[in-house]
Amino acid sequence: MTSRVVLGVAGASGAALALATARCLRSLEAEVDLVVSKAAIRTLSEECEDGAYATLRKLATREHDIANIGAAIASGSVPVAGMIVAPCSMRSLAAIAHGLDDNLLTRAAGVQLKERRKLVLMTREAPLTLAHLRNMTAVTEMGGIILPPVPAFYLKPRNLDSVVAEIAARAVNLLGFSSPIGEAWSENL
Repeated sequence: MTSRVVLGVAGASGAALALATARCLRSLEAEVDLVVSKAAIRTLSEECEDGAYATLRKLATREHDIANIGAAIASGSVPVAGMIVAPCSMRSLAAIAHGLDDNLLTRAAGVQLKERRKLVLMTREAPLTLAHLRNMTAVTEMGGIILPPVPAFYLKPRNLDSVVAEIAARAVNLLGFSSPIGEAWSENL
């Protein structure tokens, strides 16, 4: 399996998920192709520590401009292990669900679906409208995985950072790397 992964970051709340996912991927020595929406840059600055976007860029192997639909990750001929969108806004979800490859993030996600590769969307919204649910169903029917960032309370997380790290680890595990990360359920917890 190739260890190259696309990490999309949409403008939904939960920007810390992007940083935690990038850290998980780098801990597995994966190459990270980063594509970030303009709204995500704003959310990173509002929700995370100063310099969060710069930190995210340093964790990436390469960054692609969201307007560059000619980037390598826009083609199915470029082998990647899959893509994680962390967090995934309802706008990005809708575009992916309806095949609107109108920017590099949604195009790269569409490529994962058409190539039958793993696509994990950490959808962030609550409560959900019927439109949101239908879009999640559409992506699931196409082979995508909807992973709302829900804490594993049974792990008795110590703080918000541990919750975010565990959710990111679950997303990375869904790509099928040979070395799973994160905690697993144990009856001895």
